[in-house]
Amino acid sequence: MSAGNGSLAKRLAALDPNAYRALIGRELGSSGWLQIDQTMIDGFASAILDREVTPPEPVLSGGHLRGAAVAHPFLTLSLLSALARQIVPPVAGAVMSVNYGIDKLRFLAPVPAGARIRGHFTLQDLRERRAREWLLVLGVRVEIEGSEEPALTAQWLGLQVTS
Repeated sequence: MSAGNGSLAKRLAALDPNAYRALIGRELGSSGWLQIDQTMIDGFASAILDREVTPPEPVLSGGHLRGAAVAHPFLTLSLLSALARQIVPPVAGAVMSVNYGIDKLRFLAPVPAGARIRGHFTLQDLRERRAREWLLVLGVRVEIEGSEEPALTAQWLGLQVTS
């Protein structure tokens, strides 16, 4: 559900609205793993003008990493488009897909530098907003490899415009 001109259609087969509706309540799948490295964290911090995001050196305290560099939660959120492109098919005839909003967003666990994440996407709803506009409602969970708790959960709204 990233802004673009059909980038989803090149990766996944499009579904007509009736086929899409048959998937409501089902998990569409899981993305591949994506490593969050320090360069990515630093680049994001620079882009949002926030140099306070990551401490310079990790500190081991009581067997746990304390003060370790972690990804800004909005970095993790911003990667949803890249993760979804692997899993969420376009509506048949879609020429543009845009982010429409986020509901019920919770940042549950920090993503340490070097960790890998992947997205899990469940179709919660698909409805025609107006002629040629389809609103997708996705349940999203971003898993951190080796962690019991997800980095985030959200209800993500995407609008696909058809020709």
